Amino acid sequence: MASFGIMTPPQNVSYADLLRVWCEADGIAEIEHAWLFDHLMPIGGDLDGPIFEGWTMLAALAAQTERIRLGIMVTSNRIRPPAILAKIATTVDAVSHGRLDFGIGAGSRPSVPMARREYDGSGLPYSDAAEAVARLGESLTVIRKLWTEDEPFDFHGAHVDLVGAFQNPKPVQRPGPPIVIGGRAAGVLRLVAAHADTWNIPGGDLDDALDRARLLDRFCDEIGRDPATITRSIALGVSFEEPEKTRNDIGDAVAAGFDHVVLILSGPYPDGIAHRVTEEFIDRS
Repeated sequence: MASFGIMTPPQNVSYADLLRVWCEADGIAEIEHAWLFDHLMPIGGDLDGPIFEGWTMLAALAAQTERIRLGIMVTSNRIRPPAILAKIATTVDAVSHGRLDFGIGAGSRPSVPMARREYDGSGLPYSDAAEAVARLGESLTVIRKLWTEDEPFDFHGAHVDLVGAFQNPKPVQRPGPPIVIGGRAAGVLRLVAAHADTWNIPGGDLDDALDRARLLDRFCDEIGRDPATITRSIALGVSFEEPEKTRNDIGDAVAAGFDHVVLILSGPYPDGIAHRVTEEFIDRS
């Protein structure tokens, strides 16, 4: 049985619109999870339009909902130091009473100029892909230790250096929120095999997603992990103009083993959009 959720990119929309959609979704049992994304400038629509910071908005929406699991699909590890990110995630887990799924990835690919500009515009360093993956690996290790270690610890990596690291309180969920890693690169998939509860890949090319899934299976075998312990997640765009295509995309993905489906909604969000998504796509999948 597939699990369905929605993603509402917090770009070119208002807080009131996001809150309305999430509260509506919170009352629909078929929608089990809801997501924001992690960008500092719009990557679609009006590129100079408004956009909200993902984790701050997630905390606000967590405080106004009661049932749905929630997260960022996925956090860019380039933007926040891992110890700070661990603290932010713990705070959202507390606000949500233990409903956080911790989504993270290496960060946008250098080939995506609309994403790259936000790093330059925010004064953030933009490392190459190999360094970004290595940094993500260290970050995942540090974040897990901060969520679980009862005594201060030092960590001296090639990219992350901490002295006397410690976090109190710990997350509501123990040993921590489920970890969702997004990406398709081989280096990221090795990290999925080692650290993740769920792996997410953007939809659009199911054959490629299946190739990546087989590679993940191989990496799991190499470290002695059962690949079936990792939930396979896919993010798919919703088209109300071509509903049959969207339903086919969902059906194909679920049949291929992707049983965690995130339906990406495009703003603006009209009244009743969560019910419409449920009736047109989830109930008919």
